[in-house]
Amino acid sequence: MSSYSLRGLRWFEALSNGVRPLPGLPASLKVADTQLGGQDVRLLAVVADPDNRFPRARNGEVGLLEGWGLAKAVNDAMEADRDAPVKRPLIAIVDVPSQAYGRREEALGIHQALAGAADCYARARLGGHPVIGLLVGKAMSGAFLAHGYQANRLIALRDPGVMVHAMGKASAARVTLRSVEALEALAASVPPMAYDIDSYASLGLLWETLSVERIEQPSAADLARVHECLIQAIRDVETGPRDLRGRLGAANRMASSKVRQLLRAQW
Repeated sequence: MSSYSLRGLRWFEALSNGVRPLPGLPASLKVADTQLGGQDVRLLAVVADPDNRFPRARNGEVGLLEGWGLAKAVNDAMEADRDAPVKRPLIAIVDVPSQAYGRREEALGIHQALAGAADCYARARLGGHPVIGLLVGKAMSGAFLAHGYQANRLIALRDPGVMVHAMGKASAARVTLRSVEALEALAASVPPMAYDIDSYASLGLLWETLSVERIEQPSAADLARVHECLIQAIRDVETGPRDLRGRLGAANRMASSKVRQLLRAQW
């Protein structure tokens, strides 16, 4: 049994419905143009590649190849749709355990690679491409910032394996000088410290959460449910603003909203 997650790959395969992935990209990046509800869409997923030339990026992490590859795939869609009256939606399938930590990654500018991916997603969103993030597994740290976080709408599947955080539990415990058990106890009363989807949803960052029967290998019913939700999300984006202001409406973001309000008044 593999030590890495196959969720991102399985959902990519299910949603792409047999369409061959685009050539010229790293093996750890799956991109395909398909149709959803009669509309052209581009699917993007970072997946595990045991043969990745960068050892730190073999379990689905977002590293140098993945960051620049995402930037290219998103930028190519923007260029192709530059004069199109309707910009195709971009659907980021998110199952990423972290960014790739390593000396070579740091030396070769992983910060630039991941910033390039985030920048392209943001420009696509502001340029009229509906960007939807579908969380099917882990959405951790810089990997999530580069792949998914810039989405107009975030949809998460309800499952204990779907988690969002700035870092893994072991790393967070070391940084905060706590045990993992103490960290989990703290997370019970401080939502931003928690990993579960309900805590993340309480911050106002999710547009929708969905329950599925088989998250590891989606059933026909699961696929139909996700299809419908994605179509609704795209329609919602097309009638709303392109910025991310909607993420500040939750009760647990009241302080963030107040700070922004005061900054605007004083700027």
